[in-house]
Amino acid sequence: MKTLLKNIGCLQTPVGSCSHTGAAQGENVKYMNAAVVMEDGIISDILDGGRRPSGSFDAEYDAEGYLVTPGLVDGHTHLVFGGYRQHEVAMKLKGADYLDILRAGGGILDTVRKTREASKEELYIKSTAFLDEMLGMGVTAVEAKSGYGLDTKNEIKMLEVIKELNERHPLDVAATFMGPHAVPPEYEGRDDEYLGMVIEEMLPAVKEKGLAEFCDIFCEDSVFNAEQSRKYLTRAKEMGFSLKIHADEIEAIGGAELAGELGAISAEHLIAITESGQEALAAGGVTAMCLPATSFYLGKTFAPAGEMIEKGIPVAIASDFNPGSCPSLNLQFCINLGCLKYRMTPEEVLTAVTINPACGIGRGDVLGTVEPGKQADLVIWDAPDFEMVCYRFGSNMLKRVIKSGEMVAGYGKLR
Repeated sequence: MKTLLKNIGCLQTPVGSCSHTGAAQGENVKYMNAAVVMEDGIISDILDGGRRPSGSFDAEYDAEGYLVTPGLVDGHTHLVFGGYRQHEVAMKLKGADYLDILRAGGGILDTVRKTREASKEELYIKSTAFLDEMLGMGVTAVEAKSGYGLDTKNEIKMLEVIKELNERHPLDVAATFMGPHAVPPEYEGRDDEYLGMVIEEMLPAVKEKGLAEFCDIFCEDSVFNAEQSRKYLTRAKEMGFSLKIHADEIEAIGGAELAGELGAISAEHLIAITESGQEALAAGGVTAMCLPATSFYLGKTFAPAGEMIEKGIPVAIASDFNPGSCPSLNLQFCINLGCLKYRMTPEEVLTAVTINPACGIGRGDVLGTVEPGKQADLVIWDAPDFEMVCYRFGSNMLKRVIKSGEMVAGYGKLR
């Protein structure tokens, strides 16, 4: 099938299939009065200056002078979970902290309980609605982690849901196994024993079933320390998994350094990252997956994204959608925060929500830019330029989404 998107006011995109670092993070190409030719879901040509391609098309879409960018890539979510935790809002307003809520039976263990109780079908239906919402805000690819089962049966259940979502939903969904997200109640006080079970039982089961491409661990004070994380990630790497790590969110306990040492594809959060941690990420070519909406929701400081860009670290921005610390899947709001709180330029932010997270989930060769040979994932914005998308917050700035060459979502009228 051959399709055409014509009458694009401005087509703005990073270029290339690798992570963008340093000054290159802020380099975007802008085609004016452009058109994009797509064949069988792949971009085959880009024209600017009002030039019209020759030949006929099975379908033509008119961008009507609006801005077009690559489809957004959300490189860090926990979108499969049972229940919600809205009741914790009142507890937080009364001064309860994370440990207070945990002692009262809430927090992540509440989500674990509800996820274990939920059927695979219930989780699939709920997660599909989340993906529909993401698609309706311009996201065309997403990473999804397990980590609310915390036993083999329920971690497998979560990953099977993620696999089914990738197979059946228009969005591309990359799967991450995160069995060591927390220590479940039945292993309370026996974190080494639990981690041993994850390594000896869960990892082989996930590998045998081919349910995840990546492995992640929560390397944090009072969760899993750096040596425990090293043991788990080293074994995962030996088994052929690509590595991710939740690092330096609250305390810098060596997670970023470990990510650089082991060659992780990404390190997540990084609010408390140190100078040595930044040097390790830069040396290891690790993508910094920054999560500004989590900082916003928790009232915490924001990761030093600008410093990391200056040090040659590829910076990506993701939602961290989850039921506890970030119950928002709005990547457009993260775009706003990227400018307002990270002090990144609009060009740096566009790179941070397209090609850099695409590389951070191993998809940089097919996603993240508008170029011939890439998958035809495009967003038509209700804006003349990307500065407007960064400037407006609280509104969905999407007009239309083209996924693999087909119009699949959006608002308002387009011919």
